Amino acid sequence: MKLLEEQELHRLVHDISIAFFKKPYHDKVIYNYRLRTTGGRYIPSKRLIEINPKYATEMGETEVEGIIKHELCHYHLHIEGKGYKHGDPEFKSLLKKTGSPRHCQPLPSYRYSKKYTYQCTNCSYIYKRVRRIDVKKYRCGRCHGKLLLKE
Repeated sequence: MKLLEEQELHRLVHDISIAFFKKPYHDKVIYNYRLRTTGGRYIPSKRLIEINPKYATEMGETEVEGIIKHELCHYHLHIEGKGYKHGDPEFKSLLKKTGSPRHCQPLPSYRYSKKYTYQCTNCSYIYKRVRRIDVKKYRCGRCHGKLLLKE
């Protein structure tokens, strides 16, 4: 899916809002290029929905539609003065009612592998880490043995 212009994006959000919530969407929608691990977010103080553009280019239309429906659940519940946060029962029931996803899929480009493998000299437990750790400073969490970097 190619990135939509801001007006087209607003039209898409408005159409999804009418189709699934039977209510119009009047506020602003933008792409936020700084979002990394989330598909979108709703900012209640600004009544603004932000969409991660990487999801539009890498994942396709169905994932973006799911993200928009999820954010619209936040939006409409906030406007009505109901519980719009993830833990609220009203939010959970509206997600089910509209068929909105609770979480979005991870981006293929953001998946990273564990680069460092450490092994305890005492109990032989293996730790896999993305970041390097100081083996002089840290010990095994199970038996407090020394850690060795395995390559």
